[in-house]
Parts: sequence; C-alpha cells; structure tokens
Amino acid sequence: MTKVIASSIRKGNVLDLDGKLAVVMHAENIHPGKGTPVTHLEMRRIADGVKVTERYRTTDQVERAYLDEQDLNYLYEDEQGFVFMHPESFEQVTVSKDVIGDQSIYLQENMKCSVSLFDGNPVAIELPARVTLEIVEADPVVKGQTASSSYKPAILSNGARIMVPPHIGTGTRVVVSIADGTYVERAKD
Repeated sequence: MTKVIASSIRKGNVLDLDGKLAVVMHAENIHPGKGTPVTHLEMRRIADGVKVTERYRTTDQVERAYLDEQDLNYLYEDEQGFVFMHPESFEQVTVSKDVIGDQSIYLQENMKCSVSLFDGNPVAIELPARVTLEIVEADPVVKGQTASSSYKPAILSNGARIMVPPHIGTGTRVVVSIADGTYVERAKD
C-alpha cells in the first residue's frame, strides 16, 4: 500500500478505505470555476460488493493497493461468471459478473484481457481498447445523404446498438471503442 494523490486515481485502481479494499468503477476530476478542484470516485468494495461514493480534494493523499496483474485469455461464460485462462500455465480463473459489468457484451473467445488479482481473487478487469464486430442490422443508405455528421443506428453481432456512418451496411466489420461503445472505423481485415 502506498499513498498517491487523489487526482491520479483511475478506473480499475484499488484503494484502501479504512482497511477495506474498493475497486474504482468511475473516476472524475472536477475543476469548478471557483473553489477547490475535487476528485469524485465511484467505487465497489471488494469484500461485500457495496457501492461507495467519495469526494477528495485533488491534492489529498489516498491509500492505493497494488495488485497482481495478469494477461489472461477469455474462454467462456457459465453460471458462476466469466472463465479466463492463463496462456502458459493453463490455470483457469473465474471472474464474477459484477467485476466485469456492462463491458461483458464485448468479450470474445480468446480475447486477451488484463485481470487484477488481490490474494488470488479477481477484483478488476481491463479489456482491450477496441474490438472488431460485424454489423448484423443497419438501415439502408439514403441516396443524397452525404453529410459527414449524419449517422444511422446499427446493431452489432453482440446485440449492442451503435451509430455508424451512412456508408456502413449489414455484414460490414467495424472497429468499436469499448470504453464508450462508439464506432471508430471500418475494419481493415
């Protein structure tokens, strides 16, 4: 455990809150026009899963726990959660559904993810920044709709809805940003 300033805390970090570990789910630095800048943290306690919200001045010191981070490959989902495998030792780790959250729809077989372990238990996961998926349903192209700022709704192979440029049609493979679920570009493969 080491002390770090609150403004350096990011999503996925683990903090020690009075002896209880909590995973940061969302971190935001707020700089108002007047007054002191603050860091707003939404966390989930590891022991009992309770969500906690804290505000710190950006210069406050907080206890950060360091975890064992491992690159694991995603295998499958079962009733306990999502099963990952260590590529060298073939050891399997089950990550609960509340650790992954709504990012789970972007998991693909054999996807390499960074899993943070504390005392052998998975407490946080980081997926790749981008994923390639296929468009399974998209509105047809409207002739004359050439404005670069116009987007149309589409449904991906994982069931997620995104907005894509008008030239993207059904069957096209696209790159999607996992952080906010937005279209990045047409896949190059």
